[in-house]
Amino acid sequence: MSDRSLLLSLRPRFAEAILSGTKTVELRRRPVKASPGTVIVLYASAPTMAVVGTAVLVDVVALSPHTAWRRYRHTLSLSWAEFSEYLTGAEQAHLLRLDDVKELDQPLTLQTLRASAPFQPPQSFRYLHATDPHQLRALARR
Repeated sequence: MSDRSLLLSLRPRFAEAILSGTKTVELRRRPVKASPGTVIVLYASAPTMAVVGTAVLVDVVALSPHTAWRRYRHTLSLSWAEFSEYLTGAEQAHLLRLDDVKELDQPLTLQTLRASAPFQPPQSFRYLHATDPHQLRALARR
């Protein structure tokens, strides 16, 4: 497992859009320091509360919100109102371009993950570490 694999929290509708291939770029307000090829573990927040799949990071692009919207609006699965509200006050949009998305046959529920190790899903994202549940570490090895 790369010590820089990411655990990314998403609203369920965005997780579903990534899994279906309609969303290929994930938007974040803060910088994500990860290299191309990094495995990203996709966690769908409430009410799903489960790891639902993985993706591979193509790259991270930082752009002004205006330029980010112009270039990537068709790949974000967001309305203009949602986009602008989310980035209010941000000087840059951080765009994670995703590829090689794989949906899990069986989601890993929060309850299952917590049964094997202490686990708290991130608010936005965090890097995986050795104390995470073994199921997450196995996914990061894809």
